[in-house]
Amino acid sequence: MKSFRKELWFNVPSRRAFVNITPQVDQCLRESGITEGLVLVNAMHITASVFINDDESGLHQDYEGWLEKLAPHEPISLYRHNRTGEDNGDAHLKRQIMGREVVVAITNGKLDFGPWEQIFYGEFDGGRRKRVLVKIIGE
Repeated sequence: MKSFRKELWFNVPSRRAFVNITPQVDQCLRESGITEGLVLVNAMHITASVFINDDESGLHQDYEGWLEKLAPHEPISLYRHNRTGEDNGDAHLKRQIMGREVVVAITNGKLDFGPWEQIFYGEFDGGRRKRVLVKIIGE
């Protein structure tokens, strides 16, 4: 069995964003030379997420509105976490909802997706450099 590891780095200037990282993960798969196996993609920061869904702008706007209703950024005083001097209590909750990682099967050297599926990096406390781990195992 072979193993491949690579870090993808992001610096989203806005507080929140959804970035389609499918092309970068696909490039990692090509670099790995693995044709059958699994790829794990996970956010290495507790205020960011990796998830799978459709790359459709209306859906992304729906996510933004839904997440803001569930865990609004303001008022900052709403979150006990922010008493530590932070202002990102909402980002931790948004990450929890959207998830830490995804696992995708690799079949015949390709990401084995269902219809419309793409991999996204979700940023909930942007403005600094963060990373995503891509770990591929297989043959």
